[in-house]
Amino acid sequence: MCTICFYQDSRHETGLFWIKKILGIGYLSRRNDGMSELRINGVAQIKNILKQLLPYIRFKKQQAAALYKAADILESKTIAQFTQSELKEIISCIVIIQNNNYVTRKKKTATELFKVLGLTP
Repeated sequence: MCTICFYQDSRHETGLFWIKKILGIGYLSRRNDGMSELRINGVAQIKNILKQLLPYIRFKKQQAAALYKAADILESKTIAQFTQSELKEIISCIVIIQNNNYVTRKKKTATELFKVLGLTP
């Protein structure tokens, strides 16, 4: 699944409502830690949004480009139909996204991802 998350302190969440209204998609929720998040799920939706936003993104451009590339591959067929080359490209995109996140506890190395998909690096 592809997901884009926008986070904002709940005291200043009006911007998230605006983004949701402009894009016409997403789920807004308040977390227990005082943050609000807007989550947008779905390969086709993410690809469409990123296609429109990529020229304007400044701070997460590498992540956005990698997610767009992965979504482009994922949109084309089911996971069982992917070639090893396509799966390796998706893994490459995942690693780029992980490496550009500020914090994530669930990071997996490319080797671990290859094993999950039954591939050799």
